[in-house]
Amino acid sequence: MENTAFGGLRTRISHLQPVRHVGRVQSVDGTTIWVRGLAHAACIGDRLRLFHSGGQLEGEVLRIRDSLVAMLPDESAEGVSQGDRVAVLGAPVLAPCDSWIGRVIDPYGRALDGAPLVPGLHRRPFRASPPAAASRRGLGERLATGLAVFDTLLPIVKGQRIGLFAGSGVGKSRLLAQLAQGMQADVVVLALVGERGREVLDFVKNVLGEEGMARSIVVAATSDRSPMERRRCPLAAMSIAEHFRDQGKHVLYLSDSITRFAEAHREVAIASGELPALRGHPPSVAHQIMRLAERAGPGPQGAGDITAVFSVLVAGSDMDEPIADILRGVLDGHVVMDRAIAERGRFPAIDLLKSVSRSLPEAANDHENGIIANVRQLLGAYTRSETLIRAGLYREGEDAILDQAIRAWGDLDSFLAESSPNGPEGAFQKAELILRRSGVKTTAVAAPKRQVARPG
Repeated sequence: MENTAFGGLRTRISHLQPVRHVGRVQSVDGTTIWVRGLAHAACIGDRLRLFHSGGQLEGEVLRIRDSLVAMLPDESAEGVSQGDRVAVLGAPVLAPCDSWIGRVIDPYGRALDGAPLVPGLHRRPFRASPPAAASRRGLGERLATGLAVFDTLLPIVKGQRIGLFAGSGVGKSRLLAQLAQGMQADVVVLALVGERGREVLDFVKNVLGEEGMARSIVVAATSDRSPMERRRCPLAAMSIAEHFRDQGKHVLYLSDSITRFAEAHREVAIASGELPALRGHPPSVAHQIMRLAERAGPGPQGAGDITAVFSVLVAGSDMDEPIADILRGVLDGHVVMDRAIAERGRFPAIDLLKSVSRSLPEAANDHENGIIANVRQLLGAYTRSETLIRAGLYREGEDAILDQAIRAWGDLDSFLAESSPNGPEGAFQKAELILRRSGVKTTAVAAPKRQVARPG
């Protein structure tokens, strides 16, 4: 067995610090507390504990300048005065354990569900390096998700990283929960960044449910927590996912949302003196997002894989805003959810024509690729002429493909919202049946061979 209560206790005891370096508060500048006497002992990212007349306050080392250390507190600095003692707690680390499955924790590995939490035997950093590029395996086999649209038209394969782009209230969290419940995986790790406090319990109990939690670990940092903690949330969840990946397991990593992760990083970066550049975001936000995404994906030989779904909260459906643009460029596909589709009652409100899975065409055989091409052709034809059709200006017989699209549109639209209890094979059979009813004769589409670039 990987871990026991005694093993976790030994780990805690071995990392106890009998002596701590202590400094004093020099000044308070807005949300930043300057401390003297710790510049020689503290490192960027170390945790600090401040003792004041009203109790204790923890924070993190943000800057080191001359003989002073800048501390960004987790809470308001109210009650802090000059001369208050500040102790160095050291760098925050995680010690994931198999017993964490089914639990709700914070980004520092502390239980949020009221039960004791046993740490693992080995500590992991928050900012681990991705596997070496030359050692990583390619994408794996197609995964059953329980949703017809992903089992057919937007396939997800083992080790793939996709983005889920949606506005608020379009059904993004519900779709993530459906993937957590239905997708093939050994372990599911969810990062809930900046959620409202009441929504965390609702998501765990009602949306995810007992079936989903039976193989899941939820890492939550609610909207009232400090930007440091919110920024660490997806990093902590990724470290936990890497723990199970290194055991050879297939891990499904879900993050909701990268937008709030970027906003938390913006608060921290501006407090550290970095100037905003990308529509209010600091230049370093691109590296933060890309590094997080690169930690997911296929593992090296002998390890498992991390299949990742990163959600992005796009304001006003602006797919060109900085966070969406950065993430879309480093992922293996993107799924766009449309408010207009949600408003007419179809969930998940996925706009298929704006969504892409870069696992295609290799993730499907020639016959399945033909079905996918036909469905996209019909939906595209209907979308382009929808105004004419609804206004009664189109007459049947003027366009053979559009006639087929009109006959198939209702069934295809319903198909995109269906579950697929029989997996990809059953879902493809249903899609082919819809095409045949509309008069489409499906033909195989051969997957193009990848061209290998040669020197010179």
